[in-house]
Amino acid sequence: MKPRHPRIAALGLAALALATSGLLAAERARPRNIVIIYADDLGYGDVGCYGAKRVATPNVDRLAREGLRFTAAYATSGTCTPSRFALLSGEYPWRRDGTGVLPGDAALVIDLNRATLPTLLKKAGYTTGVVGKWHLGLGAKGQPIDWNKPITPGPREVGFDYHFIMAATGDRVPCVYVEQQRVVGLDPADPLRVDYQKPFPGELNGVTDRATLKMDWSHGHNMAVVNGVGRIGYYTGGKAAQWVDEDMADTFTKHAVDFIAREKAKPFFLFFATHSIHVPRVPHARFAGKTGMGPRGDAIVEFDWQVGEVLAALEKHGLTRDTLVLLSSDNGPVVDDGYKDQAVEKLGDHRPAGPFRGGKYSRFEAGTRVPFIVRWPGHVKPGTTTEAMVSQVDFAATFAAMAGVKPGDNDAPDSLDVGAALLGQSPRGRDYVIEHSGRLALREGNWKFIQPAPQGVAFNKATATETANSPQPQLYDLATDPGEKTNVAAANAERVTAMGDKLAALQKNPRTRP
Repeated sequence: MKPRHPRIAALGLAALALATSGLLAAERARPRNIVIIYADDLGYGDVGCYGAKRVATPNVDRLAREGLRFTAAYATSGTCTPSRFALLSGEYPWRRDGTGVLPGDAALVIDLNRATLPTLLKKAGYTTGVVGKWHLGLGAKGQPIDWNKPITPGPREVGFDYHFIMAATGDRVPCVYVEQQRVVGLDPADPLRVDYQKPFPGELNGVTDRATLKMDWSHGHNMAVVNGVGRIGYYTGGKAAQWVDEDMADTFTKHAVDFIAREKAKPFFLFFATHSIHVPRVPHARFAGKTGMGPRGDAIVEFDWQVGEVLAALEKHGLTRDTLVLLSSDNGPVVDDGYKDQAVEKLGDHRPAGPFRGGKYSRFEAGTRVPFIVRWPGHVKPGTTTEAMVSQVDFAATFAAMAGVKPGDNDAPDSLDVGAALLGQSPRGRDYVIEHSGRLALREGNWKFIQPAPQGVAFNKATATETANSPQPQLYDLATDPGEKTNVAAANAERVTAMGDKLAALQKNPRTRP
């Protein structure tokens, strides 16, 4: 039987086809697997695809060739703990006390009454894992950690089915790995104890035993000595469980690759938080001397190798096209961060911050504007670049939306769904970005407003970092002055007032997500 209205029928069939296509597109918009590779202290200019010439990063550059490279992507903060807190919780760290750089014996700082990025993805059926640097605290507040028993709460309670982590950083004790709530390789006959106030008698000390160190310290990092390197904090016991710095990248990478192999048959989320390129920079012998820039440059090469191993694992198991890979860093670069590792002397013309001012510990752009690459074959156009503004605080809402899960009213309060920008479907991301290091700064469009900091130090002599602290408000036009060289606040009083008022309002408002 012929249709009575052929044109209407044709339009109906077209609409049906379009609707079907839309449904298929919606299905394809959910990545089967998600892998976040999170570097530590990797600067905007530290890799080839962002302009580095003196260090080769072929695997990071490959991601950029096969995916989307962002030029205006931000960590929330100029240091590690707060950026990691924001990434997993979807909440600005400055809203919550105790989210500064944590000691190695700190209690867990994530609110377990709210959903997190991993718990949201678990609701969508993903198996979740974290491998590498944690630095968000372990155990309950007010209760000292007993490292010789199962350690809880921690990554499992935050939403990770599997974890193989270091508690804090490589320069802080305890220098051991924790897997599924237990210290790896701990001998019960040699119990582990940690103290951040006083040394343990008979243990090596970075001050009194300085002559024995294989890597000397420049500032701090002179308490406990492990593997010939001074650390922050003291501890005793647990000798069989101590890590070897030179093997750390291999160890973390093996567990990341093993997680992929183990979970390949079902959807998974892997948060691979490398220690590279944080201090102490003690790369494996096969990477030492690769750059001529000392251990910092060699650690970048080692990080790039880690990226390559993860990509190779995805290829081996036929998961490349099914996996969204996102690479970024927790904050900007620092050259001398406490050790005499020749990073300053051998830096040469390498520019870790690229064209930007500042670095780690700073509210200038280099403190939080970081490398950021997304690859998802078939969904993200390869070899593309975007100026869309995005922030790591948006991961919770964005990936939850991709997975078809809606955060609760009190979950991820500062996280926005920027999925269209993340996949290169829209040139627009956020309208504004808040940058944090001590105090706050606001980027809105190409304008950057930096809150006055009357008490702050303008220049951190230890790390040779410009912090952006000033008793006067600062305003920069990033379109014409990306290096923030000329403060134009005096000539733009109305804009300074408007942006200052907006930032103050955002600080008071605990919810910025619609």
